[in-house]
Amino acid sequence: MMDNFVCRAEKARREYNGFGYAQEELLPGADAVNAKFYRCSLRAGCSVTPELDREKITILIFNGKTGYITTPYDLYNITEPSFFIPDFERVPYTVHAVEDSEFIMAAFSMNQWDREFYEKWNLHLPFFSKYSDGVQYDQDCKGPNTRSYSILQPFQLGHVSIGVVKAIGEGTDEKGHGLLHQWNYCLGNSDFDLTVEEETEPQKPGDWSFIYAGKDHKLLAKPGKEVFYVWVEYFTDEDLQKYYLCQIHNGSLTEAQD
Repeated sequence: MMDNFVCRAEKARREYNGFGYAQEELLPGADAVNAKFYRCSLRAGCSVTPELDREKITILIFNGKTGYITTPYDLYNITEPSFFIPDFERVPYTVHAVEDSEFIMAAFSMNQWDREFYEKWNLHLPFFSKYSDGVQYDQDCKGPNTRSYSILQPFQLGHVSIGVVKAIGEGTDEKGHGLLHQWNYCLGNSDFDLTVEEETEPQKPGDWSFIYAGKDHKLLAKPGKEVFYVWVEYFTDEDLQKYYLCQIHNGSLTEAQD
C-alpha cells in the first residue's frame, strides 16, 4: 500500500528538545539502499550542529524557510529551497533558523565503487546550492511549462543524484527506470497527486515519498494547483563504472544495463 511509502507532514512527530530541535526518522526506502533519512525541524532563533560522519554522504534538503549555515570559513544564506552537502568529518557546520524551518537529512553509506571513484574525482565539498541556481533542463516526460533543475548530477558524488521539479497544472508522467530508486520531498504550495502504478495519493507541502526502481509514476497537479518537489535518485547497481563510461561517451544508461 502507498501508506507504507509516504510520510505525511501532517503526521510528523516534532518532539523538540531544549534547543528547539526535533528529528524524526523516515523509513520508506531506507533499507533498499543502506541509508538513513530524517525529518529535521528547527524553531526560529535556534541552531543545531549535526554530527559529522566520515563514512557517509550526508545531504541536507531545506524547505526554503529563512535561515543560514555557518562553517569556520563560509556563511550560506537560505532564502529558498536549498541544498547543503558537508565535507564528511573535515569541516563542522551549524544550521541556524531565522523562522521555523524544516530540512531533510539523508545519509548514504558509501560502497567500494563510491570510495574508489571519489579518490579519483569528486564534487568539491562543502557544497551549497539554491534550487534556482541548478541547471535547467527539459524532459519528454514533463509538461511544456514544467521547470526542472539539476542540483547534483549522476556520478558527481557516489550513487546519488538530485533535482527539483516545479509547475502549475502539470508535472511529471514517467516510466519506471530499473536502475533508479527515487524519493520525493514536497515544497512550496504543493497540491498534486502522486501515482505509482495504479495507486494514487494526494501530496502536500512537507510530504516525503519513495518509489521503488522500475515503477511507473506520475506527479501531476490539477489546473491552477502547484507541483513542486525535490527528487533524490539512487542507482541500484553496486558498481557504476560501465554506466559512467557510457555517459561520458554519450551513450544510453539503459543500453549499458543491457
